Amino acid sequence: MQFKIILFGLLSGIIIGMLYDVYRIIRGDNLPIVFKFCEDILFWILCSIIVFTFLLYNNYAIMGTYIYVLLLVGVIIYLKFFSKTIFNLERTIGNSIMKSVRIAYKNISYVIRLLLYKNKSEKK
Repeated sequence: MQFKIILFGLLSGIIIGMLYDVYRIIRGDNLPIVFKFCEDILFWILCSIIVFTFLLYNNYAIMGTYIYVLLLVGVIIYLKFFSKTIFNLERTIGNSIMKSVRIAYKNISYVIRLLLYKNKSEKK
């Protein structure tokens, strides 16, 4: 039971680290400070909900001091050893998805514009 609590505490910290990398990709750099502050607050609220749900499901949300320490250790381990690789992987996957969406949008909009143009030219 104690090992399970330690394991899920560390995994929760790693999950927070992964969410932070996704947040860094989405956030960008060229926003006013007020928007960054609001995004930070919303990010930490989302992380709290996700981690609490994860811990509730796995160890009845036992939130002792050691869980907070394990969360911090998990985040540090993730940021030191895995963050760079996972961040690049997430960015590559995100860019691929965005490129696919852009291509699909252009193709679909081309067909729609072509159909609308044919309909307008037939009515004349």
